[in-house]
This record gives sequence, structure tokens and C-alpha cells, in this order.
Amino acid sequence: MRDYHINIFYSEEDEGYIADIPDLEACSAFGETPIEALQEVQKARELWLQAARAESKPIPLARYRPVIYEAIAIHGTGCDPQQ
Repeated sequence: MRDYHINIFYSEEDEGYIADIPDLEACSAFGETPIEALQEVQKARELWLQAARAESKPIPLARYRPVIYEAIAIHGTGCDPQQ
């Protein structure tokens, strides 16, 4: 099984990094560094999944793929100038 994709980006408004998991509604976390945001969203993911199981709610499959992955699948890695 594929793991859930995690986005990490800097938020000027929050003055820190936000990590979110698009497949898990409202699953996000904050960190002062990208690594801290990642660590926090990994904790949030586990709590999200535990809560869903406890409430007998469906757990979505990992489906989100950023557009860049689709481009690589169609056009190759982009590392070879001959491609």
C-alpha cells in the first residue's frame, strides 16, 4: 500500500511551515522548520486514523498525486536532456 502524500510549504501568515495530507480531510500541522512540520503531521496522521477507526468511519485510500508526478510518468524523469 502506498503511503499518504504530504505537502510541506512555508506560510508567511503563520511564519512557519505547514504540512498537510490531502487525502485526510483537515489533517495538517505546523512547525518552525520543515522537519518539525513533517514530524507533527505524522503524529496528526496517526491520531486522524485512530479517531476514524474508533468512530468506524471510512479511511480513504492514498490517492493524491501532485501534477508533477503525472508529468514525470508521461514524459520521463526530466533528468535526461534527450527525453
